[in-house]
This record gives sequence, structure tokens and C-alpha cells, in this order.
Amino acid sequence: MAAISHLYVHIPFCHHICPYCGFYKHQPGRLANRAFVDALLDELRLAARDTDLALETIFFGGGTPTLLSPSHLERLLTGLAGLTDLSGVREWTLEANPATFDLAKASLLRDLGVTRISLGVQSWQTDTLATLGRDHSPEQAEAAYHVLREAGFASVGIDLIFSVPGQTAAGWAADLDKAIALGADHVSAYNLTYEEDTEFLTRHERGELNSDEDRDASLFYLAIDTLEGAGYRHYEISNYARPGHESLHNQAYWSGADYLGIGPGAVSTVEGRRWKSLPDTAAWIARIQAGQPAHTELEHLTDEDRRLERLALQFRTAEGIPAAIVAGGDLRSDPVSSLIEQGLIEIAPPGDRLRLTRRGKALADSVTAALA
Repeated sequence: MAAISHLYVHIPFCHHICPYCGFYKHQPGRLANRAFVDALLDELRLAARDTDLALETIFFGGGTPTLLSPSHLERLLTGLAGLTDLSGVREWTLEANPATFDLAKASLLRDLGVTRISLGVQSWQTDTLATLGRDHSPEQAEAAYHVLREAGFASVGIDLIFSVPGQTAAGWAADLDKAIALGADHVSAYNLTYEEDTEFLTRHERGELNSDEDRDASLFYLAIDTLEGAGYRHYEISNYARPGHESLHNQAYWSGADYLGIGPGAVSTVEGRRWKSLPDTAAWIARIQAGQPAHTELEHLTDEDRRLERLALQFRTAEGIPAAIVAGGDLRSDPVSSLIEQGLIEIAPPGDRLRLTRRGKALADSVTAALA
């Protein structure tokens, strides 16, 4: 029986569909109800037949988990506690949208065991929020941050996006400065990408929205310099944390650990098998209610698949990768030596790891492709 230490729970509901988001999501309609919550718990029961749930991290993502009502959240979180031993949980993260919770809901989440909040601010600039299609104002986002602190959360992160069409360097600098001034424990700084099946990709292909690698690099380095200068550790290309506030859940993904995902559209990887739960909420509920696994897109990962995936993900971290993953550990081989000469990668202590240099971080995808 496989031992699983990391659980992801997908809540696909959003009041408003952001035009850049590629995750499975939809407006709640009549589906954000007790049947949905019970299906989540039943899917976990089904998974528990074949896995040993010795959880260390839990992550509720979306969508917008905070769209669930207090009663549904309480049923879900207490139900989860009843299905598995949570005594070993070191981190329980929940993504929150600034416009979807108040002090009572935040306090309930804290009381029920959530330890860490990732607040989807994206920008503190009104015009950038409008471009991104966000349904909150900068003032609402700041008020939401203070509500989380008042509720007793000791670890609150802020998510931001750069290279948004129309965004200026001054606006991006102001976004970073605001997160620092508030005292965020963690900052995720994501470079906007044009994802499949999004309005932004369609507009990009029509030439309405541009991409610019030089601009991306400039704003990326601005984030590094600003956040590191304020005491944050740049522990992964898109993530910065004050000491002790790194995301344990995401670090598990990047290191190649197994994880279980429940909820429509959630992905699982267990002992070389990967599958997705049906990305159709109504069909997913019906399948679970019938007592059947709602798995789709099942694939079996080879050792080479896992190696390449670990290279792509773990190379993005401050620790880098064991040299054994690349070129059989021969640090003198090409293209390793060539990338070192170009100043894109370096040998990290104690001498058996490779990591990206500052310059290499801005070219991580192409460097990874050269080593694959």
C-alpha cells in the first residue's frame, strides 16, 4: 500500500472567470453544495483503500476555496479530520480570494486547522487588476490581508503577477513594495504566461496582447533584487519566503514526491502512476456517488519521465539538482561544461549539485532543455 504524505484538494468555483487562468474552474451555479463536499470526502475514502494517508502537507487550491460557505467548509474540514490522522500535518495551506471571506470565515478556517493562507492579490494597481479581470479592488485586498492577521494566521503569502499587458516597471515595483510593507511572509511572483483554453491566449494569438522576453527578464530581476533586499529568500524561481515560511507542499512537488489530488480536475501521482480526476464537476460528482473512481488520463511514468520532470522542477529551486540526474553525474560533459562556461549554471556545494546562476534563472526553460 502506497504511503501518501501530500494531499491536494481542488475547489473549482469562481465568482468571476479570470481571462488568464488555465486551471479547471467555473462559476458555482448549483454545484457548490453539500453534494460536492460529500463527493470530495467520498473520493478521499475511495483513495484511502489503496493508500496509507500519513499526511504532512495539505493544500486547498482552485478556483476559489473561500467561495464555499462556512457550513460547507466546516463539513469538509472536519470530515477530512475524521477520515485521516492529521497529527503529523506540518502545513495546511488554503488559497483565498480577497473578495470571498470575512473575519468569521477566516477565523473558522484557522480554528479548523488551516495554518497558511495564499492570498491571490495579483496586483495593487487598479488598472492592472482590470486587465487581469480580477473582481476585487486594491483596498479590498489590503483589508483582506489584515483580516487574515486578525484571525490569527501566522503565515500569510501574497501572489503577484508581472509582465501584464500595460503594466509598467514602476507599477511592478510598487506591487512588490506594498507586499513588503504589509509584512507578507511569502511572495509568489509569477510571470504571466498565455495558457491553453484561455481568453488571454486567444487575444495573444490575434496580436492584441504582446509578449516580450526582455521585459520579462527586467521585471524578473527587479523582483529578485527588491525581495532579496528586503530579507526574502529566493528559494524557487517564482517564490520568495521569509525564513521558515517556504511552501512545504510545493517543495514536495518539486522534489518528485508522490501526492494525492481530489476534486474535479485534480492530478495525482502515486508510485509511477498519474491520473486526473474528471474535469467536469457534475460528471465527477455522479461518478463518485456511484462509488467509482473518477479517474481519467491515466499514464504510467517511466524512470526517464520522472528524471526529466525532476530536472524541470527541482532545477528551479535554490538547491538545484543532484548532478547524477544530468549526464550520469559527469560534470565535465557537454552540455554541462558549456552551460557553466556561459555563466548559466554553476556547481553548488558540496560539489555534487548543479544550480542555476542569477542569469540562468531568467533562461531556466532553455537551460533545462539543453540538459534534458
